[in-house]
Amino acid sequence: MTLVWPAFTILVYFCSKWLYARTRKLYLTPLVVTPAVVIGALLLSGSSYDTFDRGGHWIGEMIGPATISLAVTLHKQIHVLKKHARAIVAGVTAGGLAAVAVSAGLARLFGLAAPIVDSLAPKSATTPVAVSVSGALGGLSTITAVATLATGLTGMLVGPLLVRWMRIRSSVGRGILLGTAAHSAGIAKALEYDADAGACAGIAMVCTAFVTLCAAGPIVALFR
Repeated sequence: MTLVWPAFTILVYFCSKWLYARTRKLYLTPLVVTPAVVIGALLLSGSSYDTFDRGGHWIGEMIGPATISLAVTLHKQIHVLKKHARAIVAGVTAGGLAAVAVSAGLARLFGLAAPIVDSLAPKSATTPVAVSVSGALGGLSTITAVATLATGLTGMLVGPLLVRWMRIRSSVGRGILLGTAAHSAGIAKALEYDADAGACAGIAMVCTAFVTLCAAGPIVALFR
């Protein structure tokens, strides 16, 4: 029974990924469907989270390898990085720093407790990095994971509107915007424009993760 729930989770993920690829409907993205279906199945079966975690905990333990594997994306798109290095580095650095500062600043402005501030600060990085940074800061990984999910979904929804309103014609600009603001969800949306936008979004996601790793601690400390 210990392998039933992780197998079910993986099956739901790939099914939702297939559905999203065919329909491009936001509500069918794996970021929404997988947790919703798994939680629903747990409730309907009367199973506890502990039951799920006995077999499913190793999925969470893949966060470390998943973080390291981001280097593969960077290596594959190194030619794009070299060609547009200045634009990518400037855009991602500004976006990454702003994301951490705004998240931490608003959380503190609304009087949220320090652990919540720590949990929300890295939410614009991809999930493995965001959870790792949150843990190092003293945040709550569950809150960070949910906030990161919400950030990705919001970026998928609002990003294309900003592209249209601001009349961003450049594939590089579209990729930087979506990859910086919406991590892996942004890459999926950027690829709907063209391959170059998707490549730039992939690089932007990796670079944003690096900026978040380096800057989250000092920025959060300013709001304590």
